[in-house]
Amino acid sequence: MTRTLASPRPAPALGADRPRRLLRAVAIASCVPYLALKGAWIAGSHLGIPQGSPLLEHRGSMVVANGVTVLMDGAVIVLALVLTRPWGLRAPAWLLGLPAWVATGLLAPIMAGFPLQLLVDVLGGSPASGTAGDARPFLDAWVFGVVYTGFIVQGLGLGALFALYARDRWGQLWQGRVWELPVGLIGAAQRTVAVAAAGCALLPLAAHLLWACGGTAGLDESRVTDRAGGFYVMEALSVVFLAMAVTGGLLLAFRRGRALPVGLPLALVWVGSAATACWAAWLSLAPLTDVADGPTPLLGLTYAGQMIVGILVACLGVHFLAERAASRKWRTG
Repeated sequence: MTRTLASPRPAPALGADRPRRLLRAVAIASCVPYLALKGAWIAGSHLGIPQGSPLLEHRGSMVVANGVTVLMDGAVIVLALVLTRPWGLRAPAWLLGLPAWVATGLLAPIMAGFPLQLLVDVLGGSPASGTAGDARPFLDAWVFGVVYTGFIVQGLGLGALFALYARDRWGQLWQGRVWELPVGLIGAAQRTVAVAAAGCALLPLAAHLLWACGGTAGLDESRVTDRAGGFYVMEALSVVFLAMAVTGGLLLAFRRGRALPVGLPLALVWVGSAATACWAAWLSLAPLTDVADGPTPLLGLTYAGQMIVGILVACLGVHFLAERAASRKWRTG
């Protein structure tokens, strides 16, 4: 006997309730210190940049890089408005989902990594990379605290807003348990993609695990010299996010963990794929002022493997949601 799905509840009046307005204000306000600092640097200020920093060597490149990051942080403000205004409900899913996925991928490693780096420092580990053991310090220590604290607040505020928005607009797509998924949603193609993602993850997993444990194979001389507590934290987190992405993809594709709520593997897919792909893309494309020759071959392969894994798992999640949406439309007539 099939169950009749309940009629979807009316769309909420976004922005009308106090919690969303508060979260929106917090997310937007948390962008101000970063945007102000970047604006000062673009204008020529050396606030927070010590003498001898590599940032002072190439004025033109610094302006371009800061301009790009200003636009990226400005997108947080746009997302906060889209997620809390009535017209935001009319935004195409891909136009909202892609920036939110990228924001997740860039903010999640910082939200997890910066507090852990502080904990390592408190327990006697080395200071964050770039603040000690470097003949040419990159930035003053206080800059990292201001910027990363702002990023964490942005991530919390924007994440809460997106979770509320997604629950109201698409919440029916992750209702139920894994065992309730219709067989038609899972096919050979999805299993192939999940296995391919797991295979592509082997090299990045091995490399990051090696570096997190103190190995130096594949690292250039500059990275070996500048390793500190923060380096090991981020390498360990890279392993965690890769494992999240692969686990979520395999759970969906092979319907493992049948008693689990569907939202759990989807959350693993969302966060794991975003952090794996976007953080690797950022590290590979960001200016490498300390490394004249760019990444080593192993480092380049590691970043490429992470991006492939993240994209494959993200495609798996998108396909799953699209198929489930189509299935529910068909069942409701």
